[in-house]
Amino acid sequence: MDHHRVREHAGPRPDPAAGRGEVTQPANGVPLGERAVVLGGSIAGLFAGHVLAEAYREIVVVDRDRLLGVTGTRHATPQAFHAHALLARGQRAIEELFPGITAQSRAAGVPTGDVGADLRWVINGRRLPKVRSGLVCLAIPRTALEQTVRERVRALPNVTFREGHDVRELVTTPDRRRVTGVRILHRRDGRSELLPADLVVDATGRGSRLPVWLAELGYQPPAEERIKIRLSYTTRHYRLPLGLLGTDLAYIVAQTPSHPRGAVFARERALPDGGERYVLSLNAHLGDQAPTEPEGFLGYARTVPVPEIHDALRVAEPLDEIRAYQFPTSLWRHYERLSRFPDGLLVLGDAMASPNPVYAQGNTITAVEALVLRDHLRRGAEPRPVEFFAAVAPTIRAAWEINVLGDLAYPGVVGARSPRVRLAGAYLARVHRAVTEDPVVAESFLRVAGLIDGPQALLRPGMLARVLGRRHPAPRPAAAAATVPS
Repeated sequence: MDHHRVREHAGPRPDPAAGRGEVTQPANGVPLGERAVVLGGSIAGLFAGHVLAEAYREIVVVDRDRLLGVTGTRHATPQAFHAHALLARGQRAIEELFPGITAQSRAAGVPTGDVGADLRWVINGRRLPKVRSGLVCLAIPRTALEQTVRERVRALPNVTFREGHDVRELVTTPDRRRVTGVRILHRRDGRSELLPADLVVDATGRGSRLPVWLAELGYQPPAEERIKIRLSYTTRHYRLPLGLLGTDLAYIVAQTPSHPRGAVFARERALPDGGERYVLSLNAHLGDQAPTEPEGFLGYARTVPVPEIHDALRVAEPLDEIRAYQFPTSLWRHYERLSRFPDGLLVLGDAMASPNPVYAQGNTITAVEALVLRDHLRRGAEPRPVEFFAAVAPTIRAAWEINVLGDLAYPGVVGARSPRVRLAGAYLARVHRAVTEDPVVAESFLRVAGLIDGPQALLRPGMLARVLGRRHPAPRPAAAAATVPS
């Protein structure tokens, strides 16, 4: 294959000091191949590039956007403007991928704390009791996470970036049984280039064209599972006085059928003038959306069952304009069900599964997928696509089940409600009542929501007794919600 080294043109590379630029080669010291190409330079692509750097001599990350030196919201990731959360399992997975990243982020001013003790969770208009869970909340904005990870990956000596390029097509062997590279187009001048590769990883997000490419190559595209939720996020950032929430990091206001408008109101960082930067994202299902003009946004915030948020906005200083973002459909492409798939090709991140972002599972799923990929690479042989897809499916399924039960609880969400789903949904509603009164249930619920434990943890005999064995008050309608105590 062509061994020509592809270079980015964006100034000097970062200093790989402190171990951040070291590449761990396979145990036997023999690379699995000359070059791996990653399609997409966002979070999933960066995770993939990082683990592939252990096993291939050269990693090339291809993206249509400008990546290097970017610190804010990119054109390709408008969702990054809105509030993001990293689940507890995601924090653990990212720490395993990038040792020291939690301490590095904390030193840079990112708020950190305990998921159960330092967040103010609100479900059905009622506060969860504070519990010391031992789970780390790394309250890092999406833009900061991507920038930090990108600098770590860029520091690896065998990773380069090709910015401003579109991927036109996959290149295969004559029998189409193996992918051998990609053809890319330079967005500035339209120049076409063949980029040979021993392995190609599709990390292009939910807009991935891989199902179309597979069909063109004579393969069956993956079956797709969709849930139409019509989710909206509407967001603004503010300057607020220091210590507004005390030592707590955020209000997390869950959406439920009785209280369908949710919110994330979170500290992001200290400001030089002594105040703090906060983000407020208001969210809702089924086409409901907060207005993007200030008075309407403020009025909508009043309908969220935490009056303290609205009160804070009345004295807050806006730092930017209000932006809206729509997420119409949760999507899972079932690559794990395919029996035929070309060698030399894998899929990672939203290109495989893009669940409802209100549950904050996306980056966590992707980080776990990257750890699975690393495990397969460390076996000393090229990852087999069918085996890889089967290995990551349980993580996706655990998150997807949480999505399905939460979303189908809304009568307006279209989907099959089997007797099992109805029974599970009714039980989840009971869990939502119990968590506001029982610290043991609350802690178990937070572990499941954080993907530390599977949903079955809420079905253990002792938990069933706590959820079903006492009478919990039904949720009050949103219009009658009282002030949530601080």
